[in-house]
Order: sequence, then C-alpha cells, then structure tokens
Amino acid sequence: MTVGTVVEESPLALELATLEDVPALTNLWYEAFTDPAVRHIWPDTPGVRKWWDDANREDMTNKPFQHYVKVIDPKSKDVNGRPRIVAYAKWDLAMPEERGRRFPPWHEDMNKQNCDEFVKTLEANRQRVFGDSKNYYLDMLGTHPDYRKCGAGSMLVRYGCDLADEHGVGAYVDASKAGTPLYAKWGFIDESGPDGGDVTAMARRYVKG
Repeated sequence: MTVGTVVEESPLALELATLEDVPALTNLWYEAFTDPAVRHIWPDTPGVRKWWDDANREDMTNKPFQHYVKVIDPKSKDVNGRPRIVAYAKWDLAMPEERGRRFPPWHEDMNKQNCDEFVKTLEANRQRVFGDSKNYYLDMLGTHPDYRKCGAGSMLVRYGCDLADEHGVGAYVDASKAGTPLYAKWGFIDESGPDGGDVTAMARRYVKG
C-alpha cells in the first residue's frame, strides 16, 4: 500500500504516523471515542493519556509489526502549524503469540479487572473466528467526528486489507455496531458469537484470485 499520496480525488492523504504524532493521536483517540462504556475502561485523566502516549511510543519504537497510519487534511493545520491528523489506525501484523501482551500494565486510574476482562474477551473472539490461521488485526481505528463519512476510515481500512491481500492472509477487527457498515464495505463479515455483546467480531477471509 503506497502512503504519502492523495488517494483518488479526496482532499485527505494517507501517511505513516511518526513518534512526533503520538500526542496528537492520543488527543484524537479521546475525541473519537466518547462512548461511556469505552471511557469507563480508559478514563480521560492525565495519567491515562500519558499511558496511551507511552504505549504508542513503545509500539512504534520496538514493534515493527505494528503499523500506525494516519489520515491528514493538508488544508487544515493543528496548533503546531502541521497538517491536521483527522483519523488514524493501528494495524497489527503479528499473531497474539508473536506479539505478546497487547497493552502495557494498566495505569492506576484504570479498573484493572475490567480492562483484563475486556481484552480477554476480544482476544477470545479473534481466536474463535480465525483459530491459528494467520490474520492481520485492525487493533485501532479512530476518526474525528468532523471528518466522519469523508472517506478517512475507508483509507485506513484499505491500507490493511491491501497488505493482507498482498501476503495472502485474512483480516480481523472487533467493530462497534456503528462501525460495521464501513468494514462490510471492504469485505468483512459479521462472525459474532451468540453472546457477542456490543462488540462485533468481523472477519475478512482471503480468497486467492
């Protein structure tokens, strides 16, 4: 997948995220995810914001299989005069046993039991759907509310789908109910179990040809 170029006729552009972008990614995460259930797990406190910053820096620095990609609006500038980041995604190209622990130890402002149970459920869903078959995981995708339905999400999903197709593997995402139409557009199918709750297990199977 080529990055750093304008996609089709969209004014938005897809690029690889950098360490310099980390604070902006954390800010965007809190702007994109406002659901009370999500904020219950990751409360908006200075400590948890720093936890996000540190987690993303660790991934970018030491985990080359984690691909952080961003969508920028070249016509809009942030407070530092740089192109505004309007959406970002984290594609994980490793299987759980290769990746190790998904997140660093939880911050003291977070309910550790709730966090452990939430992540355990997500990991179990992925294992149930794909088993040991290689797949790429869309770990995170957030879009600023001002830029929803502008194509940013599709650019980020396409990035990972193109990589998966290039390497002949499937793709998986734990989607919100609101996000399922976006992923369905790119060939993801709802494979949730009977007790899926508010998270939709969506799989994109690789089909040769």
